[in-house]
Amino acid sequence: MAFSPDQQRVLFGRADDAFERYTLLETRRTRDGHWSPPVRPRFATEWSNADPHLSPDGRTVYFISNRPQPGEPGPRASYDIWAASLGADGEWEDAKRLPAPVNDPSRDEWSPAIAASGNLYFGGEREGTLGGSDLWVSRWVDGAYQPPENLGAAINSTVHELEPWIAPDERYLIFSALRRQDGLGGYDLFISRKVDGAWEPARRLCDGINTRASEYNHSVSPDGKWLYFSSTRTFTGDVGERFDMPRDDRALQGIGNGTGDMYRIPMSELGL
Repeated sequence: MAFSPDQQRVLFGRADDAFERYTLLETRRTRDGHWSPPVRPRFATEWSNADPHLSPDGRTVYFISNRPQPGEPGPRASYDIWAASLGADGEWEDAKRLPAPVNDPSRDEWSPAIAASGNLYFGGEREGTLGGSDLWVSRWVDGAYQPPENLGAAINSTVHELEPWIAPDERYLIFSALRRQDGLGGYDLFISRKVDGAWEPARRLCDGINTRASEYNHSVSPDGKWLYFSSTRTFTGDVGERFDMPRDDRALQGIGNGTGDMYRIPMSELGL
């Protein structure tokens, strides 16, 4: 979930059951405090689009897409990082593909996350990987992205690290990883703090967040109070406060059935 700085609008993703096609949706808080029905934003009405991340100022959304480049006949076989900005009218403009060296046209890039410095973090399999998909940073220097740097063995392992979420000041990094030796389930969430300019060895977030199921697609609210994430855990309890208006119980069908649902937990539980 990608919240605007005032938390009055949010972008989020939805996958089909096979995790092969992705849809981006946006909802906005109305004047009476309810959330509008989600719709596709204008920059993501076609193709497969996922992993939205808003810049700290809320003016640009970064995401991945398999959309073709101009002149190409159909969707690409891999996902690249794209960005769309807000226009003067407060509505989204058309998206633009980030140039090399960020995107590799023959490989996937996953889950872009932008820091206040402009540094761009993302997941992907590239030359120099420690094994499978690693996490990388492309630094923003003199108005241009630099060649991606591997975040190193404190973060990456011989399995798949996929989805970085970077704090705006880059003091901590939360990411997902698939079947790490120190994991609990399929995907688990991990955290690393930067101390004296270096990343500490990543550790798995506490039980209760991670389960024998999969936890992934996480983000932190702009006020730093909440960690949002998806989980495939089963769920049978009270769904809690309802925000839909008009109320539509059909929207509850499928909740807790083992596909990915959205959850949140106070960041204070993580000591952050």
